[in-house]
Amino acid sequence: MADWHMLTLVGADRPGIVAGVTQAIFAAGGSLGEASMIRLGGNFTIMLMAAVEGGEARLRDALAPVAADMDLRLHIDPVAGGLHQHLIPNVQVRVTGADRAGIVAEITGALAGVGFNILELDSDVAGDPRRPVYLMHIQGYSDQPIEALEAAVAPIRASGIAVDIAPVETLIG
Repeated sequence: MADWHMLTLVGADRPGIVAGVTQAIFAAGGSLGEASMIRLGGNFTIMLMAAVEGGEARLRDALAPVAADMDLRLHIDPVAGGLHQHLIPNVQVRVTGADRAGIVAEITGALAGVGFNILELDSDVAGDPRRPVYLMHIQGYSDQPIEALEAAVAPIRASGIAVDIAPVETLIG
């Protein structure tokens, strides 16, 4: 099998981006691995693993026309490893509070301090410009009990930010 590469494509959101990118990889004889695709602030962002004989040059040749057609910025990096090498999240953290600078740094710093490994983080700002509300959802992995995570974020809660920590119920099999 060919080596894996991480592709990042970013551009204004529009119909057909996923179809164009994945069709170009398929037409080049490539395989898709794990992927994350999302719209952020009117832009569509793709991060995905792909493997194709001929490596980066072949991927770039296959994707360049699509990227040019759809005005996407393309970045390709070789990545070590392959599929099925990630942790399964066992903890979720939900954060809600009046939007202010530093919330993400405070929460993630407190969690990192007790060995929490962030696997996925989504955030948004709701409300209106006069009263914005920050929303964040984190899934991660921790060897520590929930109580240790709770203690780590206690000072942040005391500042008025709601932080809900719960185990992730995962059914595998």
